[in-house]
Formats: sequence, structure tokens, C-alpha cells
Amino acid sequence: MSAPVFKNPIVRWVDYRLPIFSFMHHEMHEYPAPRNLNYWWNFGSLSGIVLMAMIVTGIVLAMHYTPHADMAFASVERIMRDVNYGWLIRYIHMNGGSMFFLLVYIHIFRGLYYGSYKAPRELLWILGVVILLLMMATAFMGYVLPWGQMSFWGATVITNLFSAIPWVGESVVAWLWGGFAVDNPTLNRFYSLHYLLPFAILGVVFLHMWALHRFGSNNPLGIDTKGPQDTIPFHPYYTYKDLYGLGVFLIVFAIFVFFAPNFFGEPDNYIQADPLVTPTHIVPEWYLLPYYAILRAITFDIWFLEAKLIGVIAMFASILLLMFLPWLDRSPVRSAKFRPIYKWVFWVFVIDCVILGVVGANAPGDLVFPNPEAVPDPETGDLPGFKYLLLGQIATAYYFLHLLAVIPLLGLLERPLPVPHSISRPVAAGAGVRRMEKA
Repeated sequence: MSAPVFKNPIVRWVDYRLPIFSFMHHEMHEYPAPRNLNYWWNFGSLSGIVLMAMIVTGIVLAMHYTPHADMAFASVERIMRDVNYGWLIRYIHMNGGSMFFLLVYIHIFRGLYYGSYKAPRELLWILGVVILLLMMATAFMGYVLPWGQMSFWGATVITNLFSAIPWVGESVVAWLWGGFAVDNPTLNRFYSLHYLLPFAILGVVFLHMWALHRFGSNNPLGIDTKGPQDTIPFHPYYTYKDLYGLGVFLIVFAIFVFFAPNFFGEPDNYIQADPLVTPTHIVPEWYLLPYYAILRAITFDIWFLEAKLIGVIAMFASILLLMFLPWLDRSPVRSAKFRPIYKWVFWVFVIDCVILGVVGANAPGDLVFPNPEAVPDPETGDLPGFKYLLLGQIATAYYFLHLLAVIPLLGLLERPLPVPHSISRPVAAGAGVRRMEKA
């Protein structure tokens, strides 16, 4: 392929010595993309845009934030009240975190539905899971920075989980705290890492994009492109499509920023951290609730393993298992469009994840269906009924059953529908049908 000729002489001069513009022209303009991508493929680019917005607003906030236990809470209030447009920058950053996770979760579930984790895109999928892990670490450390009640006690509870690790657990917790309790050294550590990790995410995103462009995007049919008849240039077709998706997203995002900025927040976090007052119900941010539910679902010991350690292992395993999905799913067909049983099982898995999120937001002993006429047990004081703890245990059991048993068995036993030979045939056939209907 010949190098593009740029009209601007400065661009030509730079590109001759550093072909960055040729690279961008090829990757963003001429890059051949499958011609049948739908709007579910918008969420990857939207995630990248939100990541950049988070980095920019985070840098601005860091200019005014004071990472000290005695001044952190007041510095956040000063940003909101005294810094020009500080309230807007903080609300964009705060709600941007929730939007970032929402977009990435949709992006992941889209990959699960259309089989984007299958060969030869295994490394692309693994890098995506690494990005998710880095996002969780970054979000948790950022949640601590306002130094409100939920920030302080959330940090205390989550960091204490590492004490369950045999032999080295207590040392790990002491290192995270920088002492013997969550205090100023902890805040400084989390502030430093929260500032650093987004750039690590950006680096892994670059590798993710590199791996994506190695074999090209997957598509709703889950079949590889066979030639020029199956592809179209990325620009202008998908750039305009992405811009339309960006416009819709910005409308939704603006609604939260301007009209419901604290929709995803906790009221307790507007109270300054107090080590002597424990909130009645400590919960993480909504995007971490499913993993919190898995952690709390383990209330029993197994042999020499304590329940706390098993819960921590289960919580991390629920994410790390996703890395092995390309090898757990042995079906030769990628897209759920041609897998009639997997299609329904996928939606059961989505519902299960939603249930885990609901369970994580409620106290384990609360009733799922409270009965106002129920009489407490005279010995324990508990109300009879179906509790969130039991619901969480059922949902956790199915989560691992889905990944470790259902997916491998379906790959061996399910009989997929016939898969089209190429992308262009069903696209052309669909266009012919539409023309006939209009006539």
C-alpha cells in the first residue's frame, strides 16, 4: 500500500521523518472494518473517550486537592465551592467513573454474546480483563480520596480483606495502611496510585487496540472477513456512527451531571470521616457490588481454609476466570445468533450478575420479600423469610457454574445453526428483502 500524500507541507515534512500521520491515516481512515457492525460496537470507542475525559478532569482536580487526612475533606468542599467550575469538573469526574464502568460492562457483555473472546482474539480479550482489574483498583482508591464516612470505612473493610492471606496477610495490610490503621499514610498511598493507574490503563488500552487491529474487529455474525467485499473503510462510515453514539451518550451523561450528580453516590460520604462512628451499612460503589456480594456469600469454612479467605479467593476468581473463557468455551461458532441454547443461557447470566449487584447493595440479613406481619424468632431475633444472604449464595453458585460447567458443556453438546459463508451474502440478502418490501 502506497503512503498517502498530504496537502499540508508541514504535515508532509513531519510525516517523512516520523510517519505518525501515515499511521493514523491507515488505522483510522483506511482501516478495513466489517461492513455489518451495529451500535453495540460503539461502546469501545465511547469508553476510550470517557477515559481521556477522566484523565483530564483528574489532573485538574489534583491541582486543588490536598492529600492529607486533616484537609482532604475540606479541600474537596473548596473545589466544589471556591474553584471556578470546580463543581462541574468534580461532577464530570465522579459520574464519569460510573459511566466508564457502565460502558465497559456493556462492552464486555457484547463480547460475551458475539464470541469476541474466541481465537484468534484471545489476547485481545485477556487485555480487556486486565483493563477491568486496573479500573477496579483505580476506582476503589479514588473513592477513598474525598475522605468521607463511606470512603474511610470502605477502605478499612476492603483493605482488611488482605489479612486473610496466610502468613503475609497482616504485613500486606500494614503496607497498604502505612501504619496500624487507615490514616494519613493510607490516603497518600491511594492518592499516588489513583493518579498513576489511569496512565497504566491507557498503556494497556494501547496494547488492546494493537491486538484488535492485528486481526480486525469481530462482527455480529462472528465470521471472519473474506475480502474487500466484506469490509468498508473505517472513515467515514464508522467515525460518523461513533459520533452519533457519542452525541446520545453526552445527552445521558449531561442529565446525570447537571440534574442528578449524586445519583450514584452515598449520602454518608458527605460526612467527614470519623474512625469512632461506623455507618450502619457499608457498601462500595455500584460497579463493585456484584463482587462484594460474592465475597459475602461465603460464610462457611472448608477444611483448613477460613470463610474470609475463601470469599476473597472467590471474589478475585470471579474476574480472573474470564481470562480463561476462550479455552472454556469450545464451541466452533462465535456468535450467539447461531447458538440457540447459548443465547438464552447468556441472558440468564446477565440476570444473575444483576441479582448479585442487588444483593451487594443490601444487608445480608435483610429479607428479599419482607413480610410486615412476620414475628421474629424468640431466640435469635431474626425474621423468617428469604434473606439476601441466601439469594447471594445461589447467585454466586450459578456464576461459577455458568463459567466452569455450563459454558464448557454447551461447547461440546450444543448443535449450532448453519453459519453464513461470508458477511456480504447475508448483508446483500437483507438489502434485497428490504428493497422488495418497499416496492
